[in-house]
Amino acid sequence: MTEDNITSSTTPTPMERTGVRLAPSLLEKVGSRLVILGAGESGTGAALLALKQGYEVFVSDAGPISNSYKAELEAAGIKYEENQHTAELILNAGEVIKSPGIAVKAAIIQSLLEKKIAVISEIEFAARFTDAKLICITGSNGKSTTTMLTYHILKNAGLNVGLAGNIGKSFARQVAQKNFDHYVLEISSFMLDNMYDFKADIAVLLNITPDHLDRYDYQMSNYRDSKFRILQNQTEQDVFIYCTDDKEISEGLKSRRLLSQSYPFSIVSPIKIGAYSDPTQIHINLNHTNQQPFNMSITELALQGKHNLYNSMASGIIAKVLELRNETIRESMGSFKNIEHRLEHVARISGIEFINDSKATNVNSTWYALESMPSQVVLILGGVDKGNDYEMLRDLVKNKVKSIVCLGKDNKRIHDAFTDDVDVIVNTFSAREAVEIAYHLAKKGDTVLLSPACASFDLFKNYEDRGNQFKQAVKEL
Repeated sequence: MTEDNITSSTTPTPMERTGVRLAPSLLEKVGSRLVILGAGESGTGAALLALKQGYEVFVSDAGPISNSYKAELEAAGIKYEENQHTAELILNAGEVIKSPGIAVKAAIIQSLLEKKIAVISEIEFAARFTDAKLICITGSNGKSTTTMLTYHILKNAGLNVGLAGNIGKSFARQVAQKNFDHYVLEISSFMLDNMYDFKADIAVLLNITPDHLDRYDYQMSNYRDSKFRILQNQTEQDVFIYCTDDKEISEGLKSRRLLSQSYPFSIVSPIKIGAYSDPTQIHINLNHTNQQPFNMSITELALQGKHNLYNSMASGIIAKVLELRNETIRESMGSFKNIEHRLEHVARISGIEFINDSKATNVNSTWYALESMPSQVVLILGGVDKGNDYEMLRDLVKNKVKSIVCLGKDNKRIHDAFTDDVDVIVNTFSAREAVEIAYHLAKKGDTVLLSPACASFDLFKNYEDRGNQFKQAVKEL
């Protein structure tokens, strides 16, 4: 028995990605043995749902399975293996559900493709067993915030709504254990790559900026095509909400014929049917005969910053599509508290603001964070560089950043990018050291912003661990 590397970053070609799916006639004949690759929240949730639906279920993880998930699998009587993929226990499946983190080039996936065994995502599988309305949000940046804001609005309006996808408990687990009328789903490109018959009732595409290109042959067009899979199978009864200011979305729309009802949003120019913002207000008008347009002062929005105008407008359009009351939308948009590790206020110490934006794992997210900051920022950057191009940050760094504190094992590219733009660049190798140095570099009225633009795996378990260590270090000042 051998162990495969399920986090292989080798990218499938577009033909290989779409080749995972069997013809519909074959899909209808899928056997009752279901194999699940990956035993995290997504895989364990899928196993529980599959068992409930009468499948013979086997779970395989190339790494160790956490004790909590093993306990769940054992309690349900579901067979599993860890630290290996045993071919003879996997290649006899009628269908396979894979974790989004497993690349198509992984050896076990290639073996499945060679045997013409269908490989799908947990989202695809779970959607087969619910009649709930599915509100699906994707984009390179802002999807977690928009998903959480949308959920907040719908819940405040009294809807029976679940929150799933890339956030919270898995979609499959909730379909197995709950009975929601609506789901708000945060959908990543990795999930979309293995979704075929799935259909979003309301699809939202926030933006498309370079991210995870190692999984897409370093071709932006491949990544863009992946994001546009959010539109697949939509009909005239469905809704597509998108940012018309985004050049990659505009480019992608040129080669696509939309069947769904489409509502664009913009902060650049007025939108007659959709949403836009002027210097003082956001405006939403879907031109429905029984609806009043929605207007709200920008200063009253809980989420501030130009990038959050886009997130608020997208959520607002969803709320109007669902015919929620303007008063409910306005109250919800004013009371929302952002998710942890996304522009999270930590403390004010000696007049210095400390902001945790550890979830900013790419350059675009850091750009959005800096854009929403006042001037005089001490910026904590660094980690595992995914081939970042820091050029897009240069103007904001020149105008707003007084010092950069690097937090990572290899900071050379950050030094090379910004050595001429700031007076001080310092290397640190722990959250505590970074916070202490940033505190000494800052003065009253300044902001210390952790927005790394990089993955966290060199020094931390994940971005949550990085953010939590940052917050703890601030509390210890």
